[in-house]
Amino acid sequence: MPRVISLAMALVCLLLSLSAAAEIRSKAVSYQDEDVPLTGYLYWDDAIEGKRPGVLVVHEWWGLNDYARKRARMLAELGYVAFAADMYGNGQVTDKPDQARDWMQEVTADVEGWRHRAGLGLQQLVASGLADEERLAAIGYCFGGATVLQMAYDNAPVKGVVSFHGALPAAPEEAKGRIAPQILVLHGYADRFVSPEVVANFRNKLEEAGARWEMDTYGGARHGFTNPDAGRYGIDNLKYDPVADERSWSRMQLFFDEIFGD
Repeated sequence: MPRVISLAMALVCLLLSLSAAAEIRSKAVSYQDEDVPLTGYLYWDDAIEGKRPGVLVVHEWWGLNDYARKRARMLAELGYVAFAADMYGNGQVTDKPDQARDWMQEVTADVEGWRHRAGLGLQQLVASGLADEERLAAIGYCFGGATVLQMAYDNAPVKGVVSFHGALPAAPEEAKGRIAPQILVLHGYADRFVSPEVVANFRNKLEEAGARWEMDTYGGARHGFTNPDAGRYGIDNLKYDPVADERSWSRMQLFFDEIFGD
């Protein structure tokens, strides 16, 4: 009996040591857009050897806060290497809607500069040495959703992009026939920030551009439906929807399985 107990204890100790050795790692990564200092965060599972698919994560209009970083960590837990990009720089994060709007508009006023800054985040993901450069994707929330759509319109070197309750900028004329990344849009039907006319125009322009796209719409879901803290900002159109959150995250995983060939 003592021998059986000792073997069992040895097995438990081995399992505990393996568990302790394998964990999600993260590190801050400083980079630059001309004179604007940026700091993003890389997440990966150190139990995985070699390169694996990489996913860029672009934050909501509040800035690179804990929510965007949490999503990057969740991607690492799924086996991806994820980089939460910084689109504002200088450590700018807020919970004030007016300030968030101003920062967002500063970035989006120059579409080429907007795309360039997102591309810098993608470069950091590749520079980590952990990401398979042939299997990259980008996801974004709110402002970040619009950002990854702009990356697709610019034919960024990613297999696909996923927009969660994002603004829906229409594909420009010059994007016709040259949008290689596949597009998945996860949208709340009750999102009053995006009018039905904007949605219809968005779809029509993707069709005209010849893009490979899909739009899943969640009945009753408002803007910010994936974020448990959405309701704390005092905006009626922001509301967490746990069902839409779970379903959209699952749909993203299926999308990645498709585009990465897993």
